[in-house]
Amino acid sequence: MFLALSTFTASRLSWGLLFLTALGLEVVALYFQHRMDLQPCIMCIYQRTAVFGVLFSALPATILNNVITRAIGFVGWGVAAIWGLRLAMEHVDIQTATNPFFATCEIVPNFPTWAPLHQWLPNIFGATGDCGDIDWALFDMSMPQWMIVIFTIYTVIWAIMLFNRLFVSRSF
Repeated sequence: MFLALSTFTASRLSWGLLFLTALGLEVVALYFQHRMDLQPCIMCIYQRTAVFGVLFSALPATILNNVITRAIGFVGWGVAAIWGLRLAMEHVDIQTATNPFFATCEIVPNFPTWAPLHQWLPNIFGATGDCGDIDWALFDMSMPQWMIVIFTIYTVIWAIMLFNRLFVSRSF
């Protein structure tokens, strides 16, 4: 089983599946925003950026699979998944705060000055919603709660794959 998992983690297919899952999440987010008119807040945009981090981390190993691209992919994937999980948990805390005056989020995204994504691509990275609003739910879970589930899955799979590459196959 570990040998099969090790072979799979080194394949372009595994990185392509990671890329496709992140791409699917981005398409769904844009559908919610532009078709269902659910306006994203700052925390939603930051979580969207983390999903883009997973997507762009998987891209190099999907195109050219070697030790260097897999190493870059693992680092980017881990950082994006853990950062996204932290953001989603913070967003849930804002939505479930007992005192909404102390649980607020920024008005303008805090992107680096060299990459003002909200100005370059406002239809994707522009935030017009309120972090405390719960406009959508599925099975009594809000969107940030679902993002906790998604980022937890990304993080657990990342940890299993990384462990397998480092300790079972002893290479990237």
